[in-house]
Amino acid sequence: MELASLDATADGDTYVSFEAWTRQRKIVSIGSNAGAEPLPFQEWHHFKEAFAPEVVARAVRESHRSVATCLDPFGGSGTTALASQFLGISPTTIEVNPYLADLIQAKLSEYNADSVAEAFCRILTITSRLAGDVRKLGKLPATFIQSDDADRWLFDHGVARRIACHLAAINTLSNTQHRRLFRVLLGGMLVAVSNVVINGKGRRYRRGWEERRTVPEMVDMLFKQRCQAAITEIHEHRYRRHRGHTVLRGDCLSELPKAPPADLAVFSPPYPNSFDYTDVYNIELWILGYLNSADSNQKLRKSTLCSHVQLKRQYLPAPAGSLRLARALGRLQRERNKLWSPWIPDMIGHYFHDMRQVFSLLHDRLTAKGEVWSVVGDSQYAGIQIPVAQILADYAPALGYRVLNIEPFRSMRASAQQGGQHQLAESLLVLQKES
Repeated sequence: MELASLDATADGDTYVSFEAWTRQRKIVSIGSNAGAEPLPFQEWHHFKEAFAPEVVARAVRESHRSVATCLDPFGGSGTTALASQFLGISPTTIEVNPYLADLIQAKLSEYNADSVAEAFCRILTITSRLAGDVRKLGKLPATFIQSDDADRWLFDHGVARRIACHLAAINTLSNTQHRRLFRVLLGGMLVAVSNVVINGKGRRYRRGWEERRTVPEMVDMLFKQRCQAAITEIHEHRYRRHRGHTVLRGDCLSELPKAPPADLAVFSPPYPNSFDYTDVYNIELWILGYLNSADSNQKLRKSTLCSHVQLKRQYLPAPAGSLRLARALGRLQRERNKLWSPWIPDMIGHYFHDMRQVFSLLHDRLTAKGEVWSVVGDSQYAGIQIPVAQILADYAPALGYRVLNIEPFRSMRASAQQGGQHQLAESLLVLQKES
């Protein structure tokens, strides 16, 4: 295996640069990888429109102060932290979803590629000897595995047995990092061997899935391919300019006070589009054992930022300080009977309560003149637009920030309930701590 092209520091240490990792590719939009050449580590779990790492590089390049540390309170796929390592910056990431937290840590960790390859061979050897017991996958929701009582299911019984075999083999590994890595890689292929697809609004069954079933051998083949590709990427990119990292597990409002100081924060929070992002990873969370009961599922969903109405909760009032938000909420209240959920105005108010608190806590963690670069998206209900970047900018002065830039860069498609037209702005909001 060849190394990616190396650069050298002034001290003579060699490393894979950010430019070598990204191959200086062209991106359609600074806020999305959609349509761009995939990068190493991105395919460990597919994110349809993951945060583009070029945003991090631009933030570091254009920051008004030197950047040695970077913070991401909404870790997601780990792009900010991974880009930071290649840029020579110490990353801290916060992630509430335990599967995604493991994914991030797996990407950021240092490995000996030979040891990982040996662990992989052990998994293959053990898996080949196992018949598989789906009961070892735990108490799953009723529709997960094929049964005589169900009309639909996510996994055919033979496929579920092979998944159970791989998990059992992975759990025999003594090295914690190796167990995490291979569980993440297995998790990233679960949807591909299921009877469903994941799109922007959740999960749906594949067209004609009853006639076009996944064979158990596909599980073995895909796992082998993914692991071999990951080992190659690990080897080729093992020399990063910065090799450390901090991953904080939990909701950002609780974890931000624990984060070390940062010169820069780069992130994309959930958008207030009434979509429960936890649902996207429901399969991985249950199959890999992060969830084991309805209570654990509810606890995780309640700990996420308030951005949807799929979960019943006690909504907190909208914060004062934005006339724009007050007017939008007033219009939503007057049109409440036209909304597909009467709780939408309350959710929007609570969303900005949470986001204002996030920016307040970030201010406490940022060093002098530190900056926030945030990719945010507008939403719309009953024809009433919620200009998220502008509203957040309204709160900035009272929180001790100066607004440096609001840059709309992409038009998103509204939901089918709003006509599905490209009319919602996705924007880059840049703030600077004033003191």
